Amino acid sequence: MNITVFLGANMGDDQMYVFEAKTLGKWIGENGHRLVYGGSKIGLMGVLADAVLEHKGEVIGVEPTFFLEQKMQHEGLTQLIETETIEERRAKMIELGDAFIAFPGGTGTLGEIAEVISQKKLGRTEKPAVLLNIEGFYDPLKAMLSKMVEEGFLNNNDFQKVYFAKNVESAAWHIEHSMPRHRR
Repeated sequence: MNITVFLGANMGDDQMYVFEAKTLGKWIGENGHRLVYGGSKIGLMGVLADAVLEHKGEVIGVEPTFFLEQKMQHEGLTQLIETETIEERRAKMIELGDAFIAFPGGTGTLGEIAEVISQKKLGRTEKPAVLLNIEGFYDPLKAMLSKMVEEGFLNNNDFQKVYFAKNVESAAWHIEHSMPRHRR
């Protein structure tokens, strides 16, 4: 299956993010899944792609033209898809995904997973969406979503459609058990 991972082109300040990116890449590659991601060779994006490729997985990178002009794309991609804009990139990554993981990252990562959460809320997708909540990284977002439920802006059933995983193992289990049998 295609696992779309949203994550940053930065490393973060703690080596645990690098470790977890390598662990996620290993799981994707060893289980015959395909990574769909932003296509960059830098930061955690590069670490993840390297790990998938090292473990014999396929990697689809989706890069907007202006990143390609800056030569930010990973050189070992199985497939490179070029888009004109960031918005087209996000839409293509979502279109290609059978499941979604938001790794700790910045505002781009947040915007990408927010789009998936919105699509789940609107009934546009039933595909699994996981926030990889390493060391509580996404606890503030979880609290904000809970506040939305409390204040009547989000239905609790819609809130429950988003899974907060404490580690890669938990994220993998959720994805594998949320997919229809024919997609596994």
